Amino acid sequence: MGAAMAGHLLSKGYALTIFSRTRSKAEGLLQRGARWADSPAQVADASDVVFTMVGFPRDVSDVYLGEAGLIQQVRPGMVFVDMTTAPPSLAVTIAEALKARDAHFLDAPVSGGDVGARNASLSIMVGGEARIVEAVRPLFDAVGRTIVHQGGTGAGQHAKLCNQITIAGTMIGVCESLLYGYRAGLDLETMLQSIKGGAAACWTLDNLVPRILDRDFAPGFFVEHFMKDMGLALEESRRMGLVLPGLALVHQLYLAVQAHGHGRSGTHALMVALEELSNVRVNATPAKP
Repeated sequence: MGAAMAGHLLSKGYALTIFSRTRSKAEGLLQRGARWADSPAQVADASDVVFTMVGFPRDVSDVYLGEAGLIQQVRPGMVFVDMTTAPPSLAVTIAEALKARDAHFLDAPVSGGDVGARNASLSIMVGGEARIVEAVRPLFDAVGRTIVHQGGTGAGQHAKLCNQITIAGTMIGVCESLLYGYRAGLDLETMLQSIKGGAAACWTLDNLVPRILDRDFAPGFFVEHFMKDMGLALEESRRMGLVLPGLALVHQLYLAVQAHGHGRSGTHALMVALEELSNVRVNATPAKP
């Protein structure tokens, strides 16, 4: 998990042993009393409950199942919680490997972005055994506001993919609304006062549109990670025999965002690709219709 989430656990009085591939990102936590480990295995040695949150499914697999992975340090009764968005099938594989060693696994991806992480208001979607979810709930409560047990192993990941499908559709609607309003000559701030108070109200309008209007595409959540999540959802939908044309379209548009050099920008950089298609650049001054 990131520094903000880990910091909430420290604030609640939990002893914390941490590892990050970039130690400098952990300095603030270390100054507050967290202990440094030189590897994920050392974290497991020092902990009863281990949280992991990395970038891509291959990272999850390496951290748990690799030669120096967490699986090598398991003690009976330990609980492992992966908060990365990853394939539901990988969650099942890891859970089975840990169960064979009398340990427990929860898949618990989150939603809420950098704002939710800072404010401890994340939504946490949990898959796994109910009694283990309840045992870990106080830790979830320290970092999130909405903690829902979705079902067995992998169910948390499926719920997160539902979340990402919804965000994909919302993001293109919000960006196209801004493009339309700008070209129509509306004052966008005035227009937003109306639609934010009606049925269009949503988290994206409140938290990401101000960044778009400021041309601030710094990440709360990376484009490349969102593309990974959409790819997982498309793969799962094909496996289930579903056709999701809206998701497929947005995924293609994000490929264009990445081609424009915004793979490490925030997901709201979708505006860049849509602006390019219409040869429009949205700014604070209304355009002439």
